[in-house]
Amino acid sequence: MDLQHYQDLFINYLISERGYSKNTIESYSRELLRFITFVSSITSDIRCISQVHIIDYLRYLDGLNLSRRSQHHNMIVVRQFFKFLLRERYITSNPSALIDIPKVKMGLPEYLTVDEVESLLSQPDKKDKFGIRDAAMLEIMYSAGLRASEVCGLKTNDINLEAGFIRVLGKGSKERLVPIGQKAICKLKEYIESARNLFVKKGQIEYLFLNKDGKRLSRVGLWKILRHYAKLAGIKKEIYPHILRHSFASHLIQNGADLRAVQEMLGHSDISTTQIYTHLDTKRIVEMYKKYHPRG
Repeated sequence: MDLQHYQDLFINYLISERGYSKNTIESYSRELLRFITFVSSITSDIRCISQVHIIDYLRYLDGLNLSRRSQHHNMIVVRQFFKFLLRERYITSNPSALIDIPKVKMGLPEYLTVDEVESLLSQPDKKDKFGIRDAAMLEIMYSAGLRASEVCGLKTNDINLEAGFIRVLGKGSKERLVPIGQKAICKLKEYIESARNLFVKKGQIEYLFLNKDGKRLSRVGLWKILRHYAKLAGIKKEIYPHILRHSFASHLIQNGADLRAVQEMLGHSDISTTQIYTHLDTKRIVEMYKKYHPRG
């Protein structure tokens, strides 16, 4: 089999067995193709790819002036590729196993203050269906800490207003139940009862948040809506859909929420991903110390 065939087998595995999202699959396919193209000039036999070839590939990535984060992710893809090949017995040893992956320094995520969130959420004008929809959408993003794809993927039967929970389909098609606050419940109820039907053009559509054409709201559409209201609120920070998710987690941690509970609500598979918000809180404490301590 040629190298491209092994790539196809790996991508099919990610889709059928791991349940990776469309965006993740596109990213893995793009980065694995870069590796396959590189090693194809050396060998066409998957069993002949050695540790030396992968080290040469690392040097090649560095020569492309890719960021450390991008190099790191490229090598994560390569390592997972060879783990798959070894597991399926296409190879007898993993040439990537002992190679150090470029380290990435985790930056602290940007987040909004409570006042900024309040200002943002107060911007939608609920005199029309768009304002009612947007008010509900922004509220649930902050109330439940959802990713943009999770917001756009919500369906009407995922919402249980009486119990105060929503069912979220996250990365890897993993389901989780997330509680929502009273304000989010009220705004969702108003949207569902008085505005959502005004978006429906014909037939029934299961997605909760719809665009002007009566179709599922896209992530690009959500991003534009968020930036529009951030501008109205006078927020100077760089605005992107994840910022409400970061704000949700940061505010919970700052107010004493249990890290494991926040991990569950965010849908993180590894608690180390959630721990970055404790670092964020530490940074805030240090800033407060420097500001108020006489010898800070």
